[in-house]
Amino acid sequence: MVPALIDYTDSSDRDISNPQISQNKLTPSIQSVVDELHRENPDFSHLIRNFYQLMQARVDPPLESIWIYTALIFRSRNQPKDDVLDRISAAKDLFQLVSACSAPCSSSKSIALLAPVVRLVYDVVVESFNRDLALKREKKVMKEVKKLMGVILGFINVCCSTKELGLEDPLINSNSGWSFQCLSCVWLNRNEVVGNLLPLVSKDVLGGLSDRDGDVNYLAGVVIAEVFLLKLCLNCKAGTSREEFETELRTWAIASITGFQNIYLFEVLLRMLLEKTLPVTSLLSLEDEVLLRKVLYDATVLVEYSFLNSEKAIHISAEHMKIIAMRRLILAHEAVEYFREHGDQRRSISYTTAFSSSQLYSQIVKWVKNQIPVEDSSLKSKGNSPKALIKWLLNLERQGFLVFGDSILKYHSLDISKPDFKPPASELDSNEADDDNIFYIDNKRREEHTDDEKWKKEEKKRKGENSESDDDSLNSENEDEDSE
Repeated sequence: MVPALIDYTDSSDRDISNPQISQNKLTPSIQSVVDELHRENPDFSHLIRNFYQLMQARVDPPLESIWIYTALIFRSRNQPKDDVLDRISAAKDLFQLVSACSAPCSSSKSIALLAPVVRLVYDVVVESFNRDLALKREKKVMKEVKKLMGVILGFINVCCSTKELGLEDPLINSNSGWSFQCLSCVWLNRNEVVGNLLPLVSKDVLGGLSDRDGDVNYLAGVVIAEVFLLKLCLNCKAGTSREEFETELRTWAIASITGFQNIYLFEVLLRMLLEKTLPVTSLLSLEDEVLLRKVLYDATVLVEYSFLNSEKAIHISAEHMKIIAMRRLILAHEAVEYFREHGDQRRSISYTTAFSSSQLYSQIVKWVKNQIPVEDSSLKSKGNSPKALIKWLLNLERQGFLVFGDSILKYHSLDISKPDFKPPASELDSNEADDDNIFYIDNKRREEHTDDEKWKKEEKKRKGENSESDDDSLNSENEDEDSE
């Protein structure tokens, strides 16, 4: 257990409880930490007291104060360790420290502060995956990692379920003059960059973090995405059959996205999937990365999540929702093309069919109709595949109508030169899907707004699975291994 927080408060420091005074003290205190970091042998002992007081001065402390206080405490108590079990123990201590300090904070801030914890766990997993996981000691390491990951996921679930995400203070107070990239240095070695602190995100996601510096919600979504991917990578070592394995991963992914109800997580996943490779190459083989991409395509394209309904996402601006919708449209197109190129025509058809009857398609058409008088018969003649809709939107752009406020091509380069695959009518009319390749989505789910949970129950019933939680199924370890 992490030691209790040290109380540095005394009567001479009562004036810091004034928010303006504490803000005025925060900026020079951060500068003092940065200056100390550049020394050959930095000593932070005299700065810990300052940041403890700054952290205690507000009911909902600035992220900067907790971020730096926990970093200084962690540095003072944890010297670099070679033993992997000691490093897991250090990660547990840091999690306890961060969760204790962020208890009074908003939900997004509490999640965002977990970034250094996730990095520590990631480093352990990378090292363990490069060893023989059949060895007794490595089994123990993985067991401890999975336990900690379970605790972290539980913490995030509680944050997402008990507090409203979206209505938050800025991540970085504009008056402090410090960006997230600058603040990340307190958790990094001298030769590291911000990407080392967030190792499971893509370049585009990091770019979004820079573009939206000050958005605590986006950083929280990035951290959730890292935990989400790390958990999936751990599950990739389950050793079950390929078909069963893909089903379990898909079920867990959809159930988790449903549980988190976090639009920023979904946005981060979209941005990752629009890049050529997922940021898991240090953890998974090429074959497993391909499988994970298919699972994430299913989870992001084929499922209708109620939290993506613009009427429910009241804390998200209309412009932001349009950007997310644009990325969803592009991803649907790329998923269809991906399966076509890999010879899985049936799955490609299922994606096109799901898209044509989706709420996303209806919403985009509605946005177009709000700008331009369009006859339904004219719209149907254009086709209802993702590619057909993109071509239509690009044609409207050439006429001066920017449905999304910006050109689609500004966000992602597209190849729409290939003709759409036209399957036999019997395949398009059939409501039956190949259980071995894809899962069928009942379109009635959109009307009932119980789509996510209903799908989960129907999927279990169809596959003949029991009612135990998916997470327990994925994490169950061989009893013989535990007894060793």
